[in-house]
Amino acid sequence: MKYDRIVKAIGNPKASRAVGTAISRNPVAFLIPCHRVIQSSGQIGGYMWGATRKSAMISWEAARTGA
Repeated sequence: MKYDRIVKAIGNPKASRAVGTAISRNPVAFLIPCHRVIQSSGQIGGYMWGATRKSAMISWEAARTGA
């Protein structure tokens, strides 16, 4: 999911930075899968525990689901 889809879903298309901040502060990020959110440019973007871990989690999930 991309940030722009989240801001449209909440009805505030100018809230990308606020959404990113909220996602980055999520203390239970793996249980609530904010790591799946990527920037509208397609880049991984920030993550509380680093972009390397975020990328690894996305790759692991894709391998397990065959996506």
